[in-house]
Amino acid sequence: MSVAFFDLDKTLLAVNSAALWIRHELALGHISRWQALVASVWMTRYHLGFVSVQDALLAAIGHLAGTAVAPILERTNAFYEEQLRPLYRPGALRVLEEHRQAGDRLVLLTSSTGYLSELVARDLRLDAILCNRFEVNAEGLHTGKPLGTVCFGEGKRTCAEDYAREVGASLSACAFYTDSYSDLPVMEVVGRPVAVHPDQRLRREALRRGWPVVDWGVPAGSGPR
Repeated sequence: MSVAFFDLDKTLLAVNSAALWIRHELALGHISRWQALVASVWMTRYHLGFVSVQDALLAAIGHLAGTAVAPILERTNAFYEEQLRPLYRPGALRVLEEHRQAGDRLVLLTSSTGYLSELVARDLRLDAILCNRFEVNAEGLHTGKPLGTVCFGEGKRTCAEDYAREVGASLSACAFYTDSYSDLPVMEVVGRPVAVHPDQRLRREALRRGWPVVDWGVPAGSGPR
């Protein structure tokens, strides 16, 4: 049994879906300019190495407290169809098919939400999703708490380890494709870590360790990403 784990943003997709979602929600009036600015500052501070995205994720989940699931799910569906669906990297689709033909399990391992991840898994015919899900009460409202392990950094590794154990796979026989240095904990435990369009820190680390660095291209008409 072998598993191929795939990150989503900037890996399977040529964009960061979180950044696009912020702009989408702002344009529709679902968040204020101030909320969009705060979210952008969190992302900038993370890229500069000043803050953990886990802190930002927990803060974002907390802000969902009291909001209804149904409207967010509906907006996520529209957002995916309108903006994300055309933005899969061509090389990603080829590699997915190669692993499928080899009989490997295809697993999305992402910090994105379950709402978006379900749509991705449906279109790409993935076998499993490891992502961030939110606690919902009996009235269909978010409680502001994560459901299970926060899927980021060390939490991503925990999710991968738990899944591999569940299906009887050795991580040494598994692959993981990602663009982000924050995913180093997972890359260090799989047998085939692959850097896809890596950020600067991951590129340096991959070159130092002799890990493959690959270019999966961008969708036609989308320009460089």
